[in-house]
Amino acid sequence: MADLFALIQTLQCLEKAYIKDAVTAKEYTEACSRLLAQISAAFNLVKSSDYPDIPTFMKEYYLDCPAALQRIQEGKPITVKDNQGNISKSIADVISLYITLSDKLQMGMRAKDELYTDLKCLTDVL
Repeated sequence: MADLFALIQTLQCLEKAYIKDAVTAKEYTEACSRLLAQISAAFNLVKSSDYPDIPTFMKEYYLDCPAALQRIQEGKPITVKDNQGNISKSIADVISLYITLSDKLQMGMRAKDELYTDLKCLTDVL
């Protein structure tokens, strides 16, 4: 139980350090991933009817680590992006920019300066 307690507090400290920009994103991602795996393994050793989940364990031992709890519940470092949300946003951006360019061409806008910014944005999104 002491190991789990220490790991949760360490994760809380890591979250605070990342917020203060005291660690790089790469260092944070590696350390956070490792800590999350260790917390999962340590919790499996203490899991019982008294401690069915980590929030119950934290409440029982007066652990005030909200950032660590959020990270544990998400199960991944904050630097790891959720690809599903990013893909949907990218698709919407591409469609929006394509429609804008298509409309400009249909209205007879052929000047480079009128089309360049939208075309550049479209290629950046792709």
